[in-house]
Amino acid sequence: MPEQPTTEPRRSTLVLVAERAGVSIASVSRVLNGQPASPQLAERVRRAADELGYVPDASARTLKTGRTDQLALAVADLGNPVYVKMMHEVARVAAKNGYRLVLSSTGSDADDQIELLNSLNRGFADGLLLSPLRVTDELVAALQASRIPAVVIGSLPPEAGVDSVRADSVAGVGLAVEHLVAAGRHRIAFVNGPVDTVPGAARLEGYLRAIDRLGLATTADLQIAASDFTYKAGRKAASRLLQQCSPDAIVCANDLIAVAALKELAARGLRVPEDVAVVGMDDSEAAELADPGLTSVNLGSAKRARTAAKLLIRRLENPGADAQTVTIEPTLTVRESTLAAGGEARA
Repeated sequence: MPEQPTTEPRRSTLVLVAERAGVSIASVSRVLNGQPASPQLAERVRRAADELGYVPDASARTLKTGRTDQLALAVADLGNPVYVKMMHEVARVAAKNGYRLVLSSTGSDADDQIELLNSLNRGFADGLLLSPLRVTDELVAALQASRIPAVVIGSLPPEAGVDSVRADSVAGVGLAVEHLVAAGRHRIAFVNGPVDTVPGAARLEGYLRAIDRLGLATTADLQIAASDFTYKAGRKAASRLLQQCSPDAIVCANDLIAVAALKELAARGLRVPEDVAVVGMDDSEAAELADPGLTSVNLGSAKRARTAAKLLIRRLENPGADAQTVTIEPTLTVRESTLAAGGEARA
């Protein structure tokens, strides 16, 4: 018996949906693209589409409308608790405004961020939120020339003309040093991240300014820079610091480095805060989970992300609006890592 030719099920199309609903193709297109239609018409079209299993072709719709309904968030390290917090805040704002969020981990290389921006300009997203560790002239030029709007979560040169939301790291480190001095600490060390990054440079400036303003002395042995803003790099840096000096307090450039410092101090038999007080930055979940609880500077990561997402929506709705730069002021959350027994600062 000869084989019967196999036939594939006919794919549902706008024509079939229109036939099933008893309306025109134009009406189907209008409803499925979210354009105004009567409730009765919308219900008939959607019911017909559901019955036929019709799924609108996103790529075709993008070609027709020029929109993807997607926003991109690019950060250096998706494993960092700060970026996770930012992601949740941006996702909420995006969903509320009808957008999906896509994520990218670009590392700290500005060239990788430029490459991402170029790829997004080929139609993969409607807008970009970028949190760069390093800002080069080439990155600024790429942001200025971008076809899609971009908002930077971080600091840019004043002349950049690109929307941005920044933390005041200089003031934040100042809060940490002032708190430690008030707690009776005088030999305050600093474990930074890479100084050639935007946050690394700002946090070093904040440390040096605060030390000078408060009349404290600092020497090269009290300062060290980790190779990255990670726990692993922080542990190595804290080890080197404690080999070269004996501080009574340590300010760290972020919470991951501060948790690493807590571990290194414990490994050496030093008590926190009795022997050495420790302060982190970011006030992330890592600070709450640390033992002892970590005093940390809150740089407003959630607020920065939420504000940046709203700026991007604003830019999409009003492309000609003037660029805005928003600064989120820091606060200090005090926990056990800087308090003596009984919750009092050391005299």
